[in-house]
Amino acid sequence: MAVIVAHPDDETLWAGGLLLSHPEWSTCIVTVCRGKDPDRAPRFHRALERLGAIGAMGDVDDGPTQVPLPSTTIQDAILTLLPWREFDLLLTHAPDGEYTWHRRHGEVSRAVRDLWWEGRLRTRRLWQFAYEDGGGAYSPQPQKGAGIHLPLSEAIWARKTGIISDIYGFSDTSWEAKAAPRTEAFNCFGELDAIYLPGGMDRRHKP
Repeated sequence: MAVIVAHPDDETLWAGGLLLSHPEWSTCIVTVCRGKDPDRAPRFHRALERLGAIGAMGDVDDGPTQVPLPSTTIQDAILTLLPWREFDLLLTHAPDGEYTWHRRHGEVSRAVRDLWWEGRLRTRRLWQFAYEDGGGAYSPQPQKGAGIHLPLSEAIWARKTGIISDIYGFSDTSWEAKAAPRTEAFNCFGELDAIYLPGGMDRRHKP
């Protein structure tokens, strides 16, 4: 399976509990931004070790201006970073992101969707992170109508928050620490069956 995100730490914030719950998965995590960031890049590779995954980083522009990028730029970055083209499961951002709005999150979401529709990436299932923050009124929360809600056990929660604090270096009072969901949520596209429903996961509906 693969996790395709915009930034290092997105994989842990929005799906770290799911990944930690499945050490048996062959997981690849790619982030299209911050590959040359001298602080974030080594932290990402340490996070990969904790998550039991392989991965790679791109260096798509992520500067303060956040100018829109052609979809082909994001698609090419994703295809360059991924070691395979066929998966059982792909995880990525939702089109509107996970909090208010972030241009690169939406661009990555649309690029993955288009690559899947065009058959350039093949997967049995595509899951998108499913969170909302009321337009910035509160920390990200699972969407009530999300296809899957995954409450994290105490042990998994401790390991997830450990990556956020110990590896990525965010304090307990940081936005990232407060935003990290204790229940992870996903909207699902494609076939869904019991092999992807670990204990404690709440199956809301079959998409």
